[in-house]
Amino acid sequence: MSYLDNILFAILLIIGFGYFFTSIKKIRRNINLGTDVNRVDNPKARWTNMAMIALGQSKMVKRPIAGILHIIVYVGFVVINIELLEIIIDGLFGTHRIFAFLGTTYDVLIASFEILAFLVLVAVFAFWIRRNAIKLKRFVSSDLKGWPKSDANYILYFEVVLMTLFLLMNASDLHLQNVPGGFSHFIKAGFFPISQFIEPIFNGMSNELVMLLSEIFWWLHIIGILIFMNYLYFSKHLHILLAFPNTYFADLNPQGQFDNLASVTKEVKLMMDPNADPFAAAPVDENAVPSKFGASDIQDLNWVQLLNAYTCTECGRCTSSCPANITGKKLSPRKIMMDTRDRMEEVGRNIDANKGIFIPDNKTLLNDYITPEELWACTSCNACVEECPVNISPLSIIMDMRRYLVMEQSAAPMPLNAMMSNIENNGAPWQYNQQDRLNWKNE
Repeated sequence: MSYLDNILFAILLIIGFGYFFTSIKKIRRNINLGTDVNRVDNPKARWTNMAMIALGQSKMVKRPIAGILHIIVYVGFVVINIELLEIIIDGLFGTHRIFAFLGTTYDVLIASFEILAFLVLVAVFAFWIRRNAIKLKRFVSSDLKGWPKSDANYILYFEVVLMTLFLLMNASDLHLQNVPGGFSHFIKAGFFPISQFIEPIFNGMSNELVMLLSEIFWWLHIIGILIFMNYLYFSKHLHILLAFPNTYFADLNPQGQFDNLASVTKEVKLMMDPNADPFAAAPVDENAVPSKFGASDIQDLNWVQLLNAYTCTECGRCTSSCPANITGKKLSPRKIMMDTRDRMEEVGRNIDANKGIFIPDNKTLLNDYITPEELWACTSCNACVEECPVNISPLSIIMDMRRYLVMEQSAAPMPLNAMMSNIENNGAPWQYNQQDRLNWKNE
């Protein structure tokens, strides 16, 4: 490479990583729109969660076929990109296979990269078949029409292109390494168990043409990686980065345990304490914004719930296990997470357009994105939480929005309102006077 190539490569890296970090800042800003919640307790359990679920993929293999295929793609993607370090050094300093001095270790690394690249291609082909030919039920849904469906396929095509370019790059390199007497700077380095079968396609070509093709493959490969890295912001594939913090900050409480509102808890304790003076409360700030019960928009959700929305893989395991959805109800836990992310992005664009300030747009997550019908269809069984491979909790969002409907709008379904009235008046869900509760024993 000439110095011009090195400078061009440096500019390309700066643009690629600069745009990437700008996108990360937007994601962090949007997540911080949520309310605060303490998720730094019990670090040992949290690190274990992250190691087992995000790194170890322990929940993915509950569905073995998809789980094993995903692990292949995941490991291949992570391990193969170790070579990105060598590519960056070679591109910046004009070297070629800078780590070749590692000898046998380098041979083993290149061989493992190639085998993984081939396995990734096989896995991606299987994923494409499952999604587009077999059309598994959880991939054929109104949730995944339009962009979500296209996005899933774009990711598969990206993987195919990147892995193919990687193998072609190695195959052309191997061909030039084997030129009698040596050719340019192509030293013998690496072991190529897969690309050795591709290398014969360059037979009959001039060495100069093969070298040009090798450089094209190299440039397209690094450009493809940078494009894919920046595509993550717009894609469900963002979970390859966010799965780690998402599993670390997941709720450690037993499933089914819901949080209590501090304001309500305080009032209940005040009522239950015979020695408390209800009139001795702290002075009220007349300018303070009254706290809201539950959530109607993303600003009312906590930041972990918003992190959940960005981490959602749209795999549909939650929806395929939801008893309400299975019986034909409108609820889809996957849609709950996708709607939350879409609303978060809409609010983020509003802030960007108004120089860092959110201007009310007369929209809310509740009603404009998620309907009460969806929320009340939930049985709160936690099946969606149990099934999610990255510890997302659609149920927590559903319950917070239900809480808003009940406590802020008094908009609970009639049967539920009747039950709550009975509890208030009779101390039980049933419409019987307390004095009549034991009448059944006389029958």
